[in-house]
Amino acid sequence: MKRLHLAAVFALLLSPSTHAQVTIEAAKITCDQYLSFSVADPRDILIWLSGYYHGKRGSTILEPQELKRNYEKLRSECLRKENSDLPVMQVIEKAQGPANNKK
Repeated sequence: MKRLHLAAVFALLLSPSTHAQVTIEAAKITCDQYLSFSVADPRDILIWLSGYYHGKRGSTILEPQELKRNYEKLRSECLRKENSDLPVMQVIEKAQGPANNKK
């Protein structure tokens, strides 16, 4: 009986561990994918995007109300038919306009 237990322990220790690691190219996430939760929760994606754009500007300030406004704004832009196949990052930059892209 001890051998059976010992064999089971060794089998578990020697079995290859499987860790599902998924990487996503954020620049390729389309509005359709964003809205359909097919990549990740849209709010999680927005948090990442917020960090990305704040990092580009050198800002370390987090404004929770701004995050909520940006979520709603991006959601409404992505619901527009002409934006459904566009990458989310392109839609954001288009919505910001040329004046805000220079920051």
